[in-house]
Amino acid sequence: MTGWRSVRVVLIWAALALAIGVPIAAAAGSELLAWRGPIYILAGFAGIVALGLVLLQPLLIGGYLPGLSAYRGRRAHHWIGGALVVAVVIHVAGLWFTSPPDMIDALTYASPTPFSPFGVTAMWAIFVVALLASLRRWLGLRLRTWRFIHMPLAIVIVTGSVVHCLLIEGTMETISKAALCVLVLAATAKVMIDLQVWRKRRTLRGESPAQQ
Repeated sequence: MTGWRSVRVVLIWAALALAIGVPIAAAAGSELLAWRGPIYILAGFAGIVALGLVLLQPLLIGGYLPGLSAYRGRRAHHWIGGALVVAVVIHVAGLWFTSPPDMIDALTYASPTPFSPFGVTAMWAIFVVALLASLRRWLGLRLRTWRFIHMPLAIVIVTGSVVHCLLIEGTMETISKAALCVLVLAATAKVMIDLQVWRKRRTLRGESPAQQ
């Protein structure tokens, strides 16, 4: 039994590594990179990495990754959130450097490209979550209140990021990109369902909303 558990742990982490690594590797082999400058390439790969980090977030907070305690999972969730902000900043800053007019149009929701508003909306939601998370103790937000705020923003982040990615026809390979997006949606849906069930069970046991 112990041997099977060890194999299961390895398989889960290997599957996660493939889910994130394969799209990155496929993008690295794209012929379109020959026509891109280094800053543009950096910005593009920062966006791919950001999507991979979005996949990690629900897996960490839901406790689905073996070998991590609930406490370590939450701490990793916080650190990955910070890394996500950095990746998004690099992504946007790189695109701004290569084409300021296009980025101005995107940030003001005036861009003709259909993927821009989804990416920009997801970006603002990420920044809002990061800001509120850093001020949570100072604001005195209880866990229940924090989840009430965080969940809708997480839905905006995931939906906006996935649609943004799927609509872009760039260096990412189609199948691996679609698979990563499906995994992001599935992981997010599962953790939200599980957390809702967990809260209902605690309520049935007689715990007050304040304790949740």
